[in-house]
Amino acid sequence: MDNKNIRNTNFRIAQEDHDKSDFIANDIILSEKMSMLALNAHPRRMTFILVALCTEGNAQFTIDTQRHDVKKNDIIVISDRHVIDEYVASDDVNGLAMMMSVNFFYEVVKDVRDVSLLFLFSRNHPVVSLNEEEVQTFKQYFYFLKKKVADNSNHFKRDLVRTLVLAMFYDLSNVIYRVQQVENKRQTRADDIFTRFIKLVEENYKRERRVGWYAEQLSITPKYLSETVKSVSKNTPNEWIDKYVTLEARVLLKTSTLSIKEISDELNFPNQSFLGKFFKEHVGMSPSAYRRQ
Repeated sequence: MDNKNIRNTNFRIAQEDHDKSDFIANDIILSEKMSMLALNAHPRRMTFILVALCTEGNAQFTIDTQRHDVKKNDIIVISDRHVIDEYVASDDVNGLAMMMSVNFFYEVVKDVRDVSLLFLFSRNHPVVSLNEEEVQTFKQYFYFLKKKVADNSNHFKRDLVRTLVLAMFYDLSNVIYRVQQVENKRQTRADDIFTRFIKLVEENYKRERRVGWYAEQLSITPKYLSETVKSVSKNTPNEWIDKYVTLEARVLLKTSTLSIKEISDELNFPNQSFLGKFFKEHVGMSPSAYRRQ
């Protein structure tokens, strides 16, 4: 696959294809037509989170060159950065799809540990078959979310939708637990290292950002850790650490009364200026501008 020919998916264009009652601008889109996902035979790099249930027909596609088949009652979970290619679908394919911006996803999973199982599992298992009860549960979430997204009279609509999405993620994580119990698959060494690395990052990102430190805790070399994490997740260890630091900074800016200097201290930056530079590099604006937004 030639990276030069890979186009990005476009959340904004997908939003324009829907009735206004089907989305919250820049956050989430709910579609009852899986055919509206704008997937085609050309490679597309995901720039949003996709959770979809196939209700009719079948489809085939590759994710990061690995082929996957989808049939009725299969759920698809694809995170950002993954490349979808070679998409082919039957004429009767249909389903329910939820598209979520990366920013909104991070707001949903403020405590990433709660739902990390789902997205770690989906990296190698983006397509999972649901039983009838699980299908009905997903449909109930979807249509209730759709109803709440359309309710412009609710002052707390966005917060309510975010809470419902998190609840849905918990139920999907329970599906993953069921599948893992049935399959009883052993993790590869690379998967095990990545999982242990993420747990370490979750526990220590506020005070420790050196890749060498994490490698030492795992009793491997920094080079081996970097190569393993990149091969498993498409992100480097530094990128994962930065994701957690950025998420925490955003949460503190939006949900706490701490001053920016106090947030800088909380996240173990040398000073407020270092936090400002880091935050602007990863979010595209200063901490103060983000707090005012």
